[in-house]
Amino acid sequence: HNHGFWRPKSLLDTARFTLSFNSRHRKIHQDSQALWKHEAVQKYLETLSKEYQQVSHLLNADSLNDFEQRTLRRRCADLSPIAAAFQEIKEAEKELQELEAMCRELDRRDEKQLLELALEEKETLDEKMNLLCRKLFQLLVPKEKYDRSPVILEVTAGRTTGGDICQQFTKEMFEMYQNYADYKRWTFDIVNYTPAEIGGLHHAAAHISGEDVYRHLKYEGGTHRVQRIPEMGMSSRMQRIHTGTMSVIVLPQPEEVDIKVDPKDLRIDTFKAKGAGGQHVNKTDSAVRIVHLPTGLAVECQQERSQQLNKEIALRTLRAKLYQQIIEKQLSQEQSARKLQLGTRAQSERIRTYNFTQDRVTDHRISYEARSIKEILCGKEALDKLINRLLEFAEIEAVTEYLENLQASERS
Repeated sequence: HNHGFWRPKSLLDTARFTLSFNSRHRKIHQDSQALWKHEAVQKYLETLSKEYQQVSHLLNADSLNDFEQRTLRRRCADLSPIAAAFQEIKEAEKELQELEAMCRELDRRDEKQLLELALEEKETLDEKMNLLCRKLFQLLVPKEKYDRSPVILEVTAGRTTGGDICQQFTKEMFEMYQNYADYKRWTFDIVNYTPAEIGGLHHAAAHISGEDVYRHLKYEGGTHRVQRIPEMGMSSRMQRIHTGTMSVIVLPQPEEVDIKVDPKDLRIDTFKAKGAGGQHVNKTDSAVRIVHLPTGLAVECQQERSQQLNKEIALRTLRAKLYQQIIEKQLSQEQSARKLQLGTRAQSERIRTYNFTQDRVTDHRISYEARSIKEILCGKEALDKLINRLLEFAEIEAVTEYLENLQASERS
């Protein structure tokens, strides 16, 4: 550049990085602090830090024209939080190294009580380092354009032999996401609810809005497997474990979805709405089903007593689904070599198993296990911890892929 500073390629400017289940390079248990110590990460951050100093210095020059000043201010604003986080981690790392040296000395002198206190302090500082590293990587990884969007979340029961565990599990999952929305202080509006005869759930959909909804829910999309002993019937007496599935679809819904739908392409059916217990809640045909004939997409809404309101909500959901097809096409064109993905880009993939007999939830994408299914299904702290672990893993994976590409470019 004219002013003598080098601007490196932004970390993820030219590629959209996604999560892989089978990457040879990925270490499943790699955490943020371990990645921070990588030589290529250190080199890249040192370069950004130096550039920030150069840009800050150049902003004080009198020879800049308005365009150059605006360009440098934007770059300075981008680099400032990264440089600050980088410096904060380096200071914490120095403090941690001094504490480790103290622990070795106390151990050599057999000062057990002081060593125990120092080790507790080291554990606290280790946790702080991981949080600081994650904060830094969040700054490096650009936000997805849909992260702040509300979503349409749909759940659908799968099929199983010998029971209704799928329908029951689907109901529990839908209630889990409803509780999670309450926990995150989001708005959860039920759009469609089709109950099963014995108290389970065939299908349901909800519009969820609030802060960063899609960012938190985008990796929930996929097939969820349940393993449990039915509460009734021969299998319950014989303690036979049944396996079933349900699917979750998460559709980002930007506030302004400019999708034109030709009325000629729609088939609109009306029917009587049903409540959670199977009873008719309306004697009129207020529920609406809309089929988009060119694509075969179908949506239903029975949330409101007014047929017109249900029609409007169903059209909004249909537009979101059509918009989702556009998003997926864009992502397929932009994605990197990592083919297996999370969230809305891999809806058919089995992502998680809920084993009731062992009281264990396993997320297969990150080899994460959590005990106490009851706590997960409550939709509060335990689920939030699992979701945040997925987000952290995605950030680490994105930076890791950048390093692989950087090393490959240096060798070529």
